[in-house]
Amino acid sequence: MGLFNLRRPKPRIAKSTSVRYIDLKSAHKPYYIVASVEVGNTTTKCILTATNLKDGRAHMLTKIVKMTRDVRPPKPGEDVFGMTLAGVELTRESVAELVRDTLLEACASVGLDIKEDLHFVVRSTGVVAGFSTPDEVGKIVHALADGCLMAGVPPSRMTPALSRHNLPKKFQPYTHIDKVAFDGAVAGVSPPVGATGVDLVANEMEGELATAGIKEGAKWAGVDFRNPVISIDCGTTLDGRITNKDTPYAKTVGNFCGYAGAIADEIVKGTGAVDGRLGTALDLFSGSSGGISKIPKILKEKVIGTYRDEVLEHVVVEKVPMGRDRYGSVPVNPSSAEKMGVVLIGCDVGVNGDEFSHLRKVGHEVYTEHGAGALAGLLDVVMAEVVAMLLRTADELGLVYPETNIGITGRAGITGDKPALILENIAAMGLFDKPEDHVVFVDDGLARGAAVMARCMNSLGTPHNPIGGVAGGRCVMGQRMKLQRLQRGER
Repeated sequence: MGLFNLRRPKPRIAKSTSVRYIDLKSAHKPYYIVASVEVGNTTTKCILTATNLKDGRAHMLTKIVKMTRDVRPPKPGEDVFGMTLAGVELTRESVAELVRDTLLEACASVGLDIKEDLHFVVRSTGVVAGFSTPDEVGKIVHALADGCLMAGVPPSRMTPALSRHNLPKKFQPYTHIDKVAFDGAVAGVSPPVGATGVDLVANEMEGELATAGIKEGAKWAGVDFRNPVISIDCGTTLDGRITNKDTPYAKTVGNFCGYAGAIADEIVKGTGAVDGRLGTALDLFSGSSGGISKIPKILKEKVIGTYRDEVLEHVVVEKVPMGRDRYGSVPVNPSSAEKMGVVLIGCDVGVNGDEFSHLRKVGHEVYTEHGAGALAGLLDVVMAEVVAMLLRTADELGLVYPETNIGITGRAGITGDKPALILENIAAMGLFDKPEDHVVFVDDGLARGAAVMARCMNSLGTPHNPIGGVAGGRCVMGQRMKLQRLQRGER
C-alpha cells in the first residue's frame, strides 16, 4: 500500500516561478497574459498566468481564491438554477458578481488593467457535478460570462481570433493561425467525437483543461508529458482524461468522474472542528505541513492503516455501469460514452455518496482519539490509494500503454505527503522501470490549462517546444496542416 516503505522514489512536482518583477507591458516582451476564472464546488479562483511565447512556459502572476460557499444568497426574484455539492444555492446574478469581484481583485493585486493588459479569459466550472439538466449548466456558463463582462473584459478576449491581424501586434509573429486554424483540439487531444460535455460526462471541460495544464506544467519538472497520457484532477470532484497515441491528435479514450477531494472533506466533517455541511479539509489543514511523515511509526502501523482500510471499504472505483445517470453525483451517460469509444471510470462512496456517514464516523474517531496530525496522515494515505485504484482500473481495462505518462493535479492529489505515497503506489504496481520519469505532480493544472487553451484557440504555438504529439516525437504542425487541407477538400 505504500504506507510503511521508508525508501520512496522522489516525486517530480511542477511549480512555476513568478514574473511579477518583469515588465509584462513591454512591447518587446512576448508575455501572453491569461486569466483563468473557475467557480468550483469548494473554491472560486482567478489565476493570472503570463506565458512566454518564446519558450511556451506559463508563469504564475497571482492567485485569488474565495470559498464558493460565501457567494451571496439569492435575492427576491432571482432564479436559483442549481447548487453546489454542499447545497449552496446559485443564481445567475450571484455567480456573476462573485466572478466579477474575484477577477477585479486578481488584476488589481498585480497592477494590471483588465481592458489594456489582459489578453484572454478562459472560464470553467466544476459545480456541474451537482446539477441535473443541460439547462442548468448553460445558465452557469452564462453567469461566468456575465461576471467577466461586468469586470470590463471585452467580448473579443473570450473568443478565438479570426486572423493574425485580430491579435496585438507584438503577438502576431508568434501565431500560426495562417497555417492551422483552431479545430477544437487542445494540447494535441481531440475531444470525444459528438460529445457536448453533459451528454458524456458533466465535467468534460475540466478534464480537458487539467490535461492541457499538466502538459504545460510538466515542462518545469523535466517530464515529456505528451501522448499517451493519463491525467487525474483531484479537486472536490474527480475529472481527467486518458488519451491514446494517435497523431496529429490523440483520441480521448477514457474519462474520470465522481468524488475526489469530497472524500477527504467528508472525513473532516465528522471531526466537529468544521461546519458539518459546508466544511472542507481546507478549513482544517490550510497551510499545514502535517502528513504521514510527521506521524510516529507505531501510529502508522497500528492505527492509520486500519482506518484507511475502514474508509476504503466504502469507496468504489470501477467502470461506470450502464444505466447510471449519475456517478459520484456527476451526471454521466455511459451509453453515449460506449458509442464514442470512451471508457468512463468513476469513484463513488456507496451510490452517489449515500455512505458518507461512515467516512464521517471514521473522521470523528481519528480526530478525537489521535488528533489532527493523525487525521492529516489518514487523508494522505486514503487519497493515495484512491489514485492507485483509478490507475489499476485503467490498467485492467487496457488503457495504460508502456509509453503512458501520468499526471496528477488538484488539492487531494498534490498536498501533504500524497505525491510521495502516490508515486510509491505506482512503483509497487510495476507499470514502469522508473516511475519518477513517467509521473508528474502539477499545481493549478486547470488554470495552466486555461492558458494553454487560450494559446490553442489563437494558434500561439511553440513548434520547437511542443505540447502536442507523442512523447519523444517531433512537432505535429505539418500533420495538422495536411489534415486540415484534406478536410477542406484540398491536396
